Amino acid sequence: MQQVNFSVNEEPPSISASIEGNHYPLPALWLRERCQDAINLDQITKQRLFDPHQLDDDIALLHVEKKGQSKVSITFSDGYVGEYDLTEFYADFDPWDGAPVTKAWKSHSDKSSFYIPFQELTEQAGLIKGLEAFLIHGVIIVTDVPNEPDAILDVASKFGHVRETNFGKYFEVYTRPNSTDLAYRSVPLGAHTDNPYRDPMPGIQLLHCLDNQTSGGLSTLVDSLAVIEQLKREDPEGYQLLCEVPVRYRYKDKSVELIERRTIIQTDTSGRVEGVSYSPRLDYLPLLPENQLIPFHRARKRLGQLFCHPDFEWRFKLEPGQLQMFHNSRVLHGRTGFDSNEGIRHLQGAYIDLDEPKGRYKALKQSQTI
Repeated sequence: MQQVNFSVNEEPPSISASIEGNHYPLPALWLRERCQDAINLDQITKQRLFDPHQLDDDIALLHVEKKGQSKVSITFSDGYVGEYDLTEFYADFDPWDGAPVTKAWKSHSDKSSFYIPFQELTEQAGLIKGLEAFLIHGVIIVTDVPNEPDAILDVASKFGHVRETNFGKYFEVYTRPNSTDLAYRSVPLGAHTDNPYRDPMPGIQLLHCLDNQTSGGLSTLVDSLAVIEQLKREDPEGYQLLCEVPVRYRYKDKSVELIERRTIIQTDTSGRVEGVSYSPRLDYLPLLPENQLIPFHRARKRLGQLFCHPDFEWRFKLEPGQLQMFHNSRVLHGRTGFDSNEGIRHLQGAYIDLDEPKGRYKALKQSQTI
C-alpha cells in the first residue's frame, strides 16, 4: 500500500492527505459521512446507523482540534462534533482494497510460487499463502490433491463457494464424440476464457486431473495482463477499440441458449486492466464502419497471436493429483491436441466467484493482527 500522510490545520480548519507528492484536500462532506462514533456507526459491522445521502451539501468545517498523532476532533456546521482516527482513512487510498498487487508473468517467469501442496491449504498459514499467490499471479497449481471424484469441491470450498451452472456443480472433461462443446473432443484448444456468454462470466475456474495417459493434451496458460501490455505498446488505437466495442458471444445446446455482449479487454471502474473476454470459437465480429472494423480485427488478430506466442504461453502436463485454479478472464487456458487412442485424459472442472478469494484473504490477514 502507498504511504499516506495526513496534515491537520486548526486555523483555518482543514485536513488533507499526501501520497507520493500528490496533495488531496479532504472535503467537509467527505469527512462528515465517515463519522466513527458508536451512535452513527455500528462498531461490529461498520455499517452506518444514519442515511448519509440526506446530509446537507453545503456542510462546512467549523473547528478542527488535534488529539494526538493520528486523532482529531472535528466540529461541523450542522452541529455534529466527532472524534476521528485518521488511520481509518487508509483504506480509501488503497487502489487494491487490501489485496496484494498483481504481477504479470510470462512463459519464462519463475513459477515456483505457483505451486502449493493440498495439505498446506488445510492450515491458515498455508491457505493465506495460496490465496496471496493466486491474487498476485492469477493462478495456482495445487499438488497432491486426492485422486478421487469430488475432491475438486473440497479444494474449491477453501477458496469460495462453488457456482453451479447448467453443467452442474462440477463437470467432467474427457473425450465424447458428437459433444456440444469442443472441450469434450481431442482437438487442440487455443487460449480462451470460459463461458463469455454468461452474465456474470465465471470468475475462477478449477481443473483437477484425475487421469492423463496421453503424450499430448498439454495444458496451456497465458497471463493476459502481460499480453495486453505488449498489445498496448504496439497498437494503442486497436487496444482502445478492444476496450470500448462490445462483442457478442453465443452458446447453444438442446436445453439452453446463452448470449452476452461484452468488450474483449475488461477494465475496472478506474480503467485498470483486469483481463479479457476471449474465445474465437464463440465470438462474432461486431458491425462497425470499415475504418474501425479493420483496426478492430487487426488488434483482435494480434491479441490471438500473442496469446500463443512462446514468450507468453506456458505449456505443461497436468499430472494426476494436480489441480490448476485460475482467474478465468485474466489467465487464459487451453490445451494441445491429443490422441484419445493412447489412453484416458480425464479432468474435472468447477467454477467459483472472483470476489471470494480476495474477501477470505483480507479476513484471514486481519485475524492475524487481532
